Amino acid sequence: MPVPRRFDRQPPERDPTRINERIRVPEVRLIAEDGAQIGVTPTEEALRMAQERDLDLVEVAPESRPPVCRLLDYSKYKYEQEQKAKAARKHQQQVNVREMKLRPKIADHDYSTKKGHIERFLRQQDKVKVTIMFRGREQAHPERGRALLERLFEDLGGLATIETFPVQEGRNMTMMLAPSKENVARARQERTDAAAEDGEPADASASEAEQADLSAADGEQAETPAQAPAASAES
Repeated sequence: MPVPRRFDRQPPERDPTRINERIRVPEVRLIAEDGAQIGVTPTEEALRMAQERDLDLVEVAPESRPPVCRLLDYSKYKYEQEQKAKAARKHQQQVNVREMKLRPKIADHDYSTKKGHIERFLRQQDKVKVTIMFRGREQAHPERGRALLERLFEDLGGLATIETFPVQEGRNMTMMLAPSKENVARARQERTDAAAEDGEPADASASEAEQADLSAADGEQAETPAQAPAASAES
């Protein structure tokens, strides 16, 4: 016997914005298409003005008493908002946290390989959680792990800034690295150059997001792990 198909019977999501005849209040505070304040106007009169100008009456502040409405081309307005949101999503930088594990007595070849991975993550604007794993008697010498983290930070050559200084918890010592201000600026320039090659206009929201990234990076101090206070688990 065939299994009956299940259909999603939920109605499609409806635009909650009230426009034109969906505005049922007796009067509204009206704003013209150029932003000029017209004032409190009967809703019927506001609808008539919208029809005469081939525009829509759109409720922009339903919480006000009376509600604030504006005369505008709602289809054009929605299209512009969707394009701005699309551009913002395209330029949005998603921050991922990667983890790299090392041993206190790591060989030089393995160290170079893992350092290369960390550099690649930082250039991709990802944060990196570096974990030093101690075993057995190695736990009695946490200074070796801290020295290794200090060496790693110096070898990264300005790609990173320390977001969380080394902290030892049990058998592990961790340090969080974030892309440095210079690294963020370089990535921003690369995104700008790529957008220019594609012939896309610069998006204001993307610029604001990138500026926020730069401000966050500027507020972080690029100190060495040696300047951090001793971990509580250090003996």
